Amino acid sequence: MLDAVLSITALALAFGLILGFAAQFFHVEGDPLVEKIEALLPQSQCGQCGYAGCHPYAEAVAHGEADINLCVPGGEQTISGIADLMGVDPKPLDTEAAAGSTHTGVVAIDEHNCIGCTLCIQACPVDAIIGAAKQMHTVIESECTGCGLCVPVCPVECIHPVDVRPTIETWQWPSPYEPLLEKAR
Repeated sequence: MLDAVLSITALALAFGLILGFAAQFFHVEGDPLVEKIEALLPQSQCGQCGYAGCHPYAEAVAHGEADINLCVPGGEQTISGIADLMGVDPKPLDTEAAAGSTHTGVVAIDEHNCIGCTLCIQACPVDAIIGAAKQMHTVIESECTGCGLCVPVCPVECIHPVDVRPTIETWQWPSPYEPLLEKAR
């Protein structure tokens, strides 16, 4: 019995040493510029920039394959952060080049027609839709990035894009929605 315990202990120690050596020897450093750019992005994984998510977009920006002004949910704040990080001049938001940008604003659910299928909840990358199975769903406008990923998955077509218009309560100068409003005009 003691021999078996000692054998297993010796094997565990040997494998631990081999794994520790392999971790040191085969260690791969991530690109620090990509990590910094990705930290500035909103992590909505919406695809409005034309890339599959925030990490591929950050890689493309870091390698000079994509422009810094394609992140629609991040807006001007993200663009200026990336511009500062890369040492370039900020550019206005390029909504035409953003492949997935189909509307400006957020989405709204026609709650009278919602069947509670939860497909929109599963599609939302930022958890801006709340509800339960077989119950009405609704959108938290302050969390919605307007990516529109929930629109095509709705089987009853009760999700619709809504333009964001500032009200007297939400108005500020400069308006965070100014690029969206200019496109809508």
